Amino acid sequence: MSNLPSGEIPRGAIRFNTDSNRVEVWNGSVWGEMQLSTPNLGQGSDTQPGARGVFGGGGAPAAVNTIDYVNISSTGDAIDFGDLLFTSFINGSCSSATRGLWAGSRPSTNTINFVTIASTGDATNFGDLTDPREGADGMGSATRGIFSGGGDHPSPGSFEVTMDYVTIASTGDARDFGDLTQARMFPAAFSSPTRGCIAGGYIAPGSDSRSNVIDFVTIATLGNAQDFGDMTAVGQTPTGTANPIRGVFNISQNDSHNTTLNYVTIATTGNAAVFGDLTETKYAAAGAASPTRGVIAGSYSPAITNVINYYLFATEGDAVDFGDLTQSRGHLSGCSNAHGGL
Repeated sequence: MSNLPSGEIPRGAIRFNTDSNRVEVWNGSVWGEMQLSTPNLGQGSDTQPGARGVFGGGGAPAAVNTIDYVNISSTGDAIDFGDLLFTSFINGSCSSATRGLWAGSRPSTNTINFVTIASTGDATNFGDLTDPREGADGMGSATRGIFSGGGDHPSPGSFEVTMDYVTIASTGDARDFGDLTQARMFPAAFSSPTRGCIAGGYIAPGSDSRSNVIDFVTIATLGNAQDFGDMTAVGQTPTGTANPIRGVFNISQNDSHNTTLNYVTIATTGNAAVFGDLTETKYAAAGAASPTRGVIAGSYSPAITNVINYYLFATEGDAVDFGDLTQSRGHLSGCSNAHGGL
C-alpha cells in the first residue's frame, strides 16, 4: 500500500489497500474506495439500479413489525419489503452485501431476525444475542456484525457495556466481542471495512443522562473499545451512517431537539465536526447508506414522522428530502447492502 507523502501523489492515482482489501483512487486530498460494481436492485417503483436501504420495526407509537425499503440512488417513497418475526421497538441492525439483521427489542428480547436484501419477504430467525436487551445499535463489515450496548428500560434501568458479534453469512447465536468504554443504550454505530465507531447514547437516568463519547473498535479482532473523540454535543438515540471514509450522524437530543449533523473521518481519531442540518428534528430515527449517500428515516420525537432525508458524504451541507416511509414511526433501525463497512 502506497505511503507516499500526499504532495507526491498525482490526482487519479490508484492503489490497493492491503488493510481493507479494496482498490482506492486519490482525489487530491484523500484516498477513496473505487466502486467496481453497483448492486442492481431496481424493482417495483425503483427508477434505476442502486444500493438498497432497508428499515425495520419501530413504534407508531405502538410497536410494529414493518420492513420498508428504498433505492438509495434515487429518491421517492419507501416500498413494503415484508415483516419482522414480531413487533420490534428500539432494535439495532447491521448488514452485509446480502443480508440484513435486526436484534433486540422492547420488552427486552435477545432474538436476531434476518432478511435477504436483494429479495423481498418476511424475516427469518438468525439466533440470539448473548442476553436480552433493547437499544443495542449495530454495525459491521462484509463478514461480521457487531451489536453494541443496550439495556433494560424499567426505572432505574440497566445500561450495558456489552458488544456482541455474529458472522453474518451463517446463522447462530452471538458471541462476546468486548466492552464499550462506558455503559450505554441507544448509541449511533457506523463503520468502515476495518473500523467500527459507536457515538453518544443514553448512559444513566437523570439530568446528565446523555453521552458525547465516540468509541472505536477494529472489527476483525476481538477486544474492548477505545476512545475516538467526542461529538459536538451530547446526544441520546443518534443515528449513524457511513461510507468507507466518513461517518455522519445526527445529535438527536430528547429534550432540546435539534437538526445538527456531525461527521468524523473513520480512519483517524479526534472530535466530530458539524456537517450540516436535517430538514427536521429527528429522534430515534433509522439510517442506511451507499458509498455516496446517507439516508435517515422516521422520527419518534418531537413528532412521529415518516420523513426520509438524504445527504452526500463527500460534501458538507444540509440534508434534503428523499421521500416517506410507508408509515410514520420512530425507534426503528436501518441497514443497506452498500454501507461503509463493505
